[in-house]
Parts: sequence; C-alpha cells; structure tokens
Amino acid sequence: MGSVKDLEVIQQPTRTAMGVGKFHFSDRYSVFDWGEMPDHIQGKGAALCLMGAYCFERLEEKGVKTHYRGLVNEKGKTVKVNDLKQPSSIMEVCLVNVYKPQTSLVNGKIAYDYSVYTPKLKNCLIPLEIIYRNGLPEGSSVFKRLEQGKVTLKDLGLEHYPKPAENLAKPIFDVSTKLEETDRYVTWQEAQKIAGLTDNELGDVKAVLLKADETITAAASNAGLKNEDGKIELAFDSKRKLMVVDVIGTLDECRFTYDGVHVSKEVARQFYKKTQWYSDVEEAKKTAENSGVKDWKALCRSQPPKLDPKLKTIVSQMYMAAANELSERELFDVPRLAEVISSFKQYASEKK
Repeated sequence: MGSVKDLEVIQQPTRTAMGVGKFHFSDRYSVFDWGEMPDHIQGKGAALCLMGAYCFERLEEKGVKTHYRGLVNEKGKTVKVNDLKQPSSIMEVCLVNVYKPQTSLVNGKIAYDYSVYTPKLKNCLIPLEIIYRNGLPEGSSVFKRLEQGKVTLKDLGLEHYPKPAENLAKPIFDVSTKLEETDRYVTWQEAQKIAGLTDNELGDVKAVLLKADETITAAASNAGLKNEDGKIELAFDSKRKLMVVDVIGTLDECRFTYDGVHVSKEVARQFYKKTQWYSDVEEAKKTAENSGVKDWKALCRSQPPKLDPKLKTIVSQMYMAAANELSERELFDVPRLAEVISSFKQYASEKK
C-alpha cells in the first residue's frame, strides 16, 4: 500500500461497484517522500487509526460521505470508536479504482498523461491531494515556494508577504498531484483539468475541504491542538458522488501545534533537516527534475540515519497522547500531551 500503512483487499472494486478493504496502520513513518525510514515509532499505527476513525465519524455527522466502515476490534468485529475496549490498528474501508497517469519523456522531462480522467469516470480515486492551510507555521512549504517564485501571493489569496506562525484570516486552499513520482503543486485550474472535474464538482471539492478543515479543527481542540494545515484525499463513488478517502485528521495528514510546538511528523522532519542526508535528498530531487529521471532516490548519495532514541520515545508518546485526547478515549497508557510537550521542550533546549 505505502510506506506507512498496508492494504488488505477483501473484495476488489469493479468499474461499477466499490470493493471492501482493511487498512493495517503500521509503526513505520516517512518524511520527504523517502518511503520507509530506518526506525519504527511505537504505538504510532494504532494512534493514527484512532484519530482517523474519530474524524471520519464526526465528518459523517456533518453529512459528508466517506469510505470509512469502522474499526476492527480484538474479536475481529467492525465497531465504532466508542465501542473499542483497546487500541486497534485496523480500519475497514470501501475501495475504489486507482488509475495511474501514463508517463512519457518530453524534452528530457517526465510528462504525465491524465486523459483517463473524464467527467464520466466513476468509482475512482481523484488523483489530487487537497490541502487547507489555517496558519503558516515555520517549515510550511509556502515560504519555500514563494521564495522560488513557484507561487504568488495572488495565487494564495494573500494581500501581504506572510510571516512564520502567522494566523490567516481565512484558510488557503492548495492542491498538489497525488500519483506522480514526487507530489507537485498545481493551480486549481490545472487540478480541474488533471482530474476531469466539472465547474460544479470543483466547487464541491472546496466545500468538502472546508467541512473537513472545520471537523479536524474541532477534534484537534479536544487535545488543545491548533490545526495549522492538513490534507484530504477524495474519490468518486459508483454514482460519481464525492467521498473522503484514505485517512484524515492524524498527525501524519495534518500539521498540529501545541503552545507553538509541532505535534506531528514535523518533529522528525526538523531533526532530519539538520542532517547531511536531507541535503542529499534536496540535491537528488533537483537533479532528477532537471534531467527527466523518474527515480530521484537512486541519485541520493546517502541513506537516512536513525532518530535520536530519546526523541523517538517522545515522538511515540506524542502520537499516543494526542490520539487519547483528540478521540476523547483513554486507550493508550501514556502521560498527558502537556507533559510530553514539556519533555520535548527540555530535550530541544538540551540540544541547542
């Protein structure tokens, strides 16, 4: 399935009917599109599963369709969050078809052909990552894209150049590709063309994104978390009705902060940004883009190091404590999130 979770197919989707599957959330993690990193983070899989399930259930209460069917408990039964007796890392979902774009080499660069996506295609994943931004914390890709001239203030609906940690008057809606070798930010006009969306469907996508943002913000507030930004994935069901798929509202899909401290994969990202490996990754991606090479990882001159053991324990506790408090269930035996954040602040000050 991917670097973080595995998919068990119970019933394959057809062109006209959805299938059934189970997500098995692992303790693996990925940063910078690398894939599986050398460490595993204890409790992470079950924590993500719980957060995602809670947010799906709240979103469905708002009338938004999702592919979520429930969590698989220790007896193998599919249940809702409130019926769990212990953490589960297995989520049952409906499945749709995934149509990967065709690739070719044009003028030495990889070109993607999305002609399979038309307004008549049903029962399929929409090949986009749909992103909301409520704030612009340090590390947000927006700053890098503005510096490189890949996006303008007008594109983002901003009237002035933003500062790190600035709150936005209204959320920025952003979009990137989903099924390419490296995710690529695109304009909404390009996104509409790629996915074969009608004008009305594009409006519906943004409406669902806003409801998801509001749902995740409310859930995050249970744990005292601020919902800075995040992403959702969407699909069309067998009647070409929109539904939210994959998983939402987790520490991997969202960037949450607590009292200004990142409570997400960003903690690991910031650790790796100080390594030689990160510099090698950036260089490899740039070289691959300029020379039309698909597998940029083959060009990377080094492998990622392991996380500092003390930081790994703190990150593990972050996931589980956040899951307890966001879902309003005490299923993990860990300190409160406030205590974990305090430990992280102490760790960070010792490393300065």
